[in-house]
Amino acid sequence: VYETIKYLELDGLLMALGFNKTALDAAIGVIAARLIAPSSERAAHLWLQGISGLDELLGTDFTDLSQDRVYKTSDLLLRHKTQIESHLRAKERNLFNLEEKVILYDLTNTFFEGTVRYNRKAHFGVSKEKRSDCPLLTLGLVLDGEGFPKRTEVFEGNVSEPGTLQEMIATLCFEDMPTSPMIVMDAGIATEGNIAWLKAQGYPYIVVSRKRKSEVPPLTDAVTVREDDRRVIRAALAKGPDDDEIALNCHSTDKEVKERGIKNRFEKRFEQELDKVQKALSKRHGTKRYDKVIEKIGRLKERFKRVARRYEITVTKDEKTDRATTVTWQRKVQEDSCGVYCLRSNRLDFKEQELFDIFAMLTEVEDAFRSMKSELGLRPVRHHKEKRSDGHLLITVLAYHVMHTIRIALRAHGIHDNWTTVRKDLSTHVRIGTTMKRDDGKL
Repeated sequence: VYETIKYLELDGLLMALGFNKTALDAAIGVIAARLIAPSSERAAHLWLQGISGLDELLGTDFTDLSQDRVYKTSDLLLRHKTQIESHLRAKERNLFNLEEKVILYDLTNTFFEGTVRYNRKAHFGVSKEKRSDCPLLTLGLVLDGEGFPKRTEVFEGNVSEPGTLQEMIATLCFEDMPTSPMIVMDAGIATEGNIAWLKAQGYPYIVVSRKRKSEVPPLTDAVTVREDDRRVIRAALAKGPDDDEIALNCHSTDKEVKERGIKNRFEKRFEQELDKVQKALSKRHGTKRYDKVIEKIGRLKERFKRVARRYEITVTKDEKTDRATTVTWQRKVQEDSCGVYCLRSNRLDFKEQELFDIFAMLTEVEDAFRSMKSELGLRPVRHHKEKRSDGHLLITVLAYHVMHTIRIALRAHGIHDNWTTVRKDLSTHVRIGTTMKRDDGKL
């Protein structure tokens, strides 16, 4: 980790930015801690003081490192965030000959522990970790096709994802880019307004279409764009919604299995709830009034929105007693659309394979978020102040830069393990120093 930090010349940059020896050692320490013993800044302080031998490599003594120094180091890194990200982008571009022809953009969120009353960005929203009971913070991440971060931004926990695109992408028009990069996005950000903005700015793009699966036409003349032990993906080109676009209609066997399982599970739950309504008609204290039964079914339809529209539900009414006598339901005959999705692009010269391969790079963003959350201690955020929580996320991103550089080097030697496995394999390589007194009392 330390050698990679030097390889990226991050230590030299921090010195040029005014970090003194103490602050530089602490900065390297917290980044290394996030990679080797990922947790909070407080836990990093304890690790540096009591476990790590990094201070010997740095020629310092972390036993004198205060917890306040660790927090101030986070503040210093955040203060120079723009310069640090620009340096890493330029350095990685030169080291790995990155062409930056493809730009991937997505967002994720992480949750706080505590009330976070002093952080204006902390809001309740839809949590990607199913932690909607906690305040959230959103991280926007821009990567190139090789998975190296280009820029990050911290947004409010309840931010509208589509509204972040223009701010993030507009700052990526670097003078040293020969052409406008291709923008690849998921459906959550690919609104019609954002697509119109990309067109107006002259950006080529590949995005996931927001059209309903039922609107995707049957695949004719489809070709296989990916096939392995887990899945087969077939795709067919078609005319896009506008004359300056093409569409790639895709079907994935793996995606079909997953969606069918989810669909069947929710259908089963919906039918069980309808069965309870039916059985209540014959129970002593069950709901029997026709209007109440209709209201109950209406609440079920609202609860199971995606499933309910596939059913025809009939409630029979007894006109004399104003009670419901039976509740029956039947699935509507619909064309199966499981595993189907559609891509949109304004690159009219692309064929199926080329278009799909570029879109598949979006998995690099998902991999980056997964690594940050599960391997680099992004979640949860335990800080209450805004700058400290932003600093926590920045340290995680810097650790990801180092980790991804290491993984690229390992892949060149045929090692494709994830970071958790690498860390576990190397955890047994330790050096223990022991000090003892001699008979004469000297050490």
